[in-house]
Amino acid sequence: MLDGEISLSRPDITRLEERLVLEALRSGRLSIGPFQEEFETLVAGAAGCRHGVAVSSGTAGLHLALLALGIGPGDEVITTPFSFVASANCIRYVGAKPVFVDICPKSLNMDPAQVERAINERTRAILAVEAFGNPRHMDAYAQIAGRYEIPLIEDCCEALGTSYRGRRCGSFGRVGVFGFYPNKQITTGEGGMIVTDDDAIAEACRSLRNQGRAPLSAGALGSWLHHERLGYNYRLDELSCALGVAQMRRLPALIEQRRQVANAYMNRLMEVPDIVLPTVEDGCEMSWFVFVVRLSTEYGEHERDRILRGLRNHDIGCADYFPCIHLQPAYASLGYTRGSFPIAESVSQRTIALPFHTRLSEREIDLVCQTLELMIKRENLRRG
Repeated sequence: MLDGEISLSRPDITRLEERLVLEALRSGRLSIGPFQEEFETLVAGAAGCRHGVAVSSGTAGLHLALLALGIGPGDEVITTPFSFVASANCIRYVGAKPVFVDICPKSLNMDPAQVERAINERTRAILAVEAFGNPRHMDAYAQIAGRYEIPLIEDCCEALGTSYRGRRCGSFGRVGVFGFYPNKQITTGEGGMIVTDDDAIAEACRSLRNQGRAPLSAGALGSWLHHERLGYNYRLDELSCALGVAQMRRLPALIEQRRQVANAYMNRLMEVPDIVLPTVEDGCEMSWFVFVVRLSTEYGEHERDRILRGLRNHDIGCADYFPCIHLQPAYASLGYTRGSFPIAESVSQRTIALPFHTRLSEREIDLVCQTLELMIKRENLRRG
């Protein structure tokens, strides 16, 4: 047996990260410095965009993107109910209303046909999430947004390094947002990045993240105590940016290591009955964020939860990615009920996120898969 828990996620930190963070610490420049500038350049380049704006979290980035686009009270933004709650929260931060549409059962992203049907005179944007890093339909959302002359906001927090049909994630929308929480492809501890080709959006976001000050590039005299707009303290410090620079320098290797872990899971689980494996679309160069399997439709939420408890009892980290946003208590006031989005709800009740990070050994992967199979067999015995 292995000693200790097999964790659900784990950041990949090396001596390079330690060296650059120490360099930032010793520099005496702990905010708005050269590491921020380099980090912004590296992430923007990875997304194929001209501008990068480092912020304190992916959520903060989405919030500022909406503000920069002028979205506010009375507006509606079409988005997915199958995501981490932050993608919908940020819409409510600006006083707008999230309008959910159901997902496709294969990609787990919004059904483009339902996105188009949901557009009305109050719709001001489409906020599309690449579920688990899957970019399927991003090109379709961009086409819909273009036809109706509304912006596409790309929540690519789970898709750094992914490309689809030759186009890099982060570049499909008018603005994109990455997140760097410790379970992501790269991490800054906490942190996010807004990417865009739009000069006005980039300038607004730089001001908004820094208490509404004029961007330093504007050269305004006394700008540190001059506030042009209501802003926020959403800056990302130099220590975090130094960590991000080190991680971005290693991005190709990190993506490849994660791909190897995903392939090992695929090979080990492809013959296991009652499991639906994640789909990699044709034309997709996948940068894996998590490895989430689904139980087949014969299983329900209670069976899935017992399997999760069984895995945890065997010291295997796991999670139910994602509970539907529209059924969260904080969203009861929007009037959605169980059954509003049947595909998202059915998928949500059957997901199991397995341990996934670059440090997983073959032995650990095999133990995870063996235990998952055992828990499913145990559940089948319960069902008779």
